[in-house]
Amino acid sequence: MVERVICYRAPSTVAAVDEIADWLQARIDADVTVRDRFLDVHRTDDLPERFAEARVPSPYERETGNTMLGTIRYEERALENPEREGGVLYDGVQVQRALNAALPEEERGLETLHVPILDRAIGTWGDHDGRWHKRVNVLGQPALVSVPGLYEAPAKPEAYYKEKQRHALLSGDAPPREVLENQVEGDFLIDDDPRTTDALKGYVLQTYHFLETGEAFCDREGCRLFNAHRQSELIDAQLRDPAFCPAHDDLYARS
Repeated sequence: MVERVICYRAPSTVAAVDEIADWLQARIDADVTVRDRFLDVHRTDDLPERFAEARVPSPYERETGNTMLGTIRYEERALENPEREGGVLYDGVQVQRALNAALPEEERGLETLHVPILDRAIGTWGDHDGRWHKRVNVLGQPALVSVPGLYEAPAKPEAYYKEKQRHALLSGDAPPREVLENQVEGDFLIDDDPRTTDALKGYVLQTYHFLETGEAFCDREGCRLFNAHRQSELIDAQLRDPAFCPAHDDLYARS
């Protein structure tokens, strides 16, 4: 039984982790607290190398890792200056193991769930199609929640990718937010979206639900515990009413 949930801030993102923790506290029986960035609170000397080992060099190759000195130096700088990190995909399971090893031994038990909100993109390997898939969260201990994953993992409308490519061909850079929002039909989240905090609440609840019940996700679209594969599904599940399916409404729908 989960007695305590510790959420960790992601200061280089727009995610308001204290607000997420308050929302969670109102819905579960465990005590919810907030700490500063996990990679600061539980920093260990081997983390730069562990992150280097978890790098995904190719979306279609299972092997991970680049432990050349330059890469490890990059990871050291990313730990010190997280706002400079970006554009790298990490094996979420390897990162999870590294962060679990960084926890103090007395806090590794499953009665205390650690939820680092991360500013890094994480993924898992798909044996069914032989490629890496970006994820919003990786359940377990600690449970990883990726802010970039919120924007990048669920697929956006096809028109979004076409418009982005067209703009890049014409101007050489990414189109501004207002161009994408005006040119592409459909609702979706993009970097630093003001809806980020609200959307992450359900993903953090998923991490608690899994450890408490053993159920990974809900299979009903529109429930906050649903594992959305498209941005439209994410919007429906996390930002629109009702918040939960009838079964999970009984567990978590509290004011």
